Amino acid sequence: MFTKTNLISTIATTIWGFMGGYLLWGVLADSFLNSHMGTAAGVPKEVPEWGILALGCLIQAFAFSSIFRQWGESRYTTSDGIKYGILIGVLVGLGNELINHATTNVLDLTGALVNGLIYILFYAVMGFLAGLIYNKIK
Repeated sequence: MFTKTNLISTIATTIWGFMGGYLLWGVLADSFLNSHMGTAAGVPKEVPEWGILALGCLIQAFAFSSIFRQWGESRYTTSDGIKYGILIGVLVGLGNELINHATTNVLDLTGALVNGLIYILFYAVMGFLAGLIYNKIK
């Protein structure tokens, strides 16, 4: 679980989780998602709690990298990582966004679907990074 490769993958995917998440949701999709907000008011914080956000990214990256290590069965490629990331994105992003849409008023259906697709892209890049690291660093 705490192999050199897993720790390097965790660090790289943590950085992507933090910076890529900011790029995708904080920069590229911010105005679009804000225009598709539901009736729930005051949900997003004005300023995130950066330390807790970083800790969450670290935990998510460690779990992602550790599960990928088990899933890859010693044959790791960037293609395998992307496939794994897409599956996680469908599970965590698209599936959860549709459940959230059905049970909350955070985003309208268009916003939820686009946000789910952003999650798929986010995790596909994370999988690419994990696959690259697991393939190159033994």
